[in-house]
Amino acid sequence: MICDEAGLPLDFLITAGEESDYNYALPLLKKYPHSNVIADRGYDSDEIVNFITTQGSEAVIPARKNRIHARKHDPIAYKLRNKIERLFGRLKQFRKLAVRFEKYLRNYASLVYLACSYVWLNQM
Repeated sequence: MICDEAGLPLDFLITAGEESDYNYALPLLKKYPHSNVIADRGYDSDEIVNFITTQGSEAVIPARKNRIHARKHDPIAYKLRNKIERLFGRLKQFRKLAVRFEKYLRNYASLVYLACSYVWLNQM
């Protein structure tokens, strides 16, 4: 999922449970212009960081612990990552999303769209 600076959802992709999320980060990042990209260590790959920096943006992603040459990141800006975490907390209030009652991707995606619409409407 990608959200704006206010923590409102912009777009999402649903992946399989055992598949890595960073494989789908680039398609989402290519859709939206951004100034800073704040993500957790799971998105620390050379491909993602290089894409962000070639776009003229700043990658606020801490380096993984197994990196030989750790990159620096802004720890103050990294604290803003709680916006996406709080968004997921709001979405998980919808029981059908948290438990994933729907087996079909189409039905589950429509529930996510509905929950995201609810989050947008409550911010207005």
